[in-house]
Amino acid sequence: MAPMQKQKLTGRDLEFLYEIGTLRFIPRSWSRFLNPDYQNLAEHHFRVVWIALIIAAREGVENTEKIVKLALMHDVAESRTGDADYLSRQYVERNEDLGMKDIFKDTALEQEFLELWKEYSAKKSLEAKIVKDADNLDVDFEIKEQEAKGDKSGVGWKKQRNEVMKKRFFTPTAKEMWYAIQKSDPHDWHYKGRNRFNGGDWKQK
Repeated sequence: MAPMQKQKLTGRDLEFLYEIGTLRFIPRSWSRFLNPDYQNLAEHHFRVVWIALIIAAREGVENTEKIVKLALMHDVAESRTGDADYLSRQYVERNEDLGMKDIFKDTALEQEFLELWKEYSAKKSLEAKIVKDADNLDVDFEIKEQEAKGDKSGVGWKKQRNEVMKKRFFTPTAKEMWYAIQKSDPHDWHYKGRNRFNGGDWKQK
């Protein structure tokens, strides 16, 4: 594979990076129906990357570079369109293709990421399917975290989330993870990990 040709930095590259920074100001649609203390778009992208990497490892996918790029990009168009929720979509039409073209226009990433966008939109490659599974699973992680804080509003989504798992997940690992999430405790990472009770100054001698 030939090395990529070096490109001159442009003002559009900086504009793109500033725009990416604004993803943290865009709320996910959950806040409209549940409460404002739900993740923003930047936080969503971050965990989707890690969920996708876990799925990819379990599915035996070696090209994790593509996985990461697809995950970082998957909802970037919402910088322009916003996160239209299930109610809004009955009345508005989003043009994510145009949003992606305008976001990446004249940047060093334009050609590569518009091709990745086409691949992700088609949902035919295993990598694209994995990232879409990760995108869906992040919703279930969020609902479980809110339940742990005492917010039971996500209970009304149980039937719908079960349908998503049955009909919209692509990989066996994603379905397995979905079932595991339902039985999980969001606090186990610190309850069961090294802490002052089991490995620190309060450990029983």
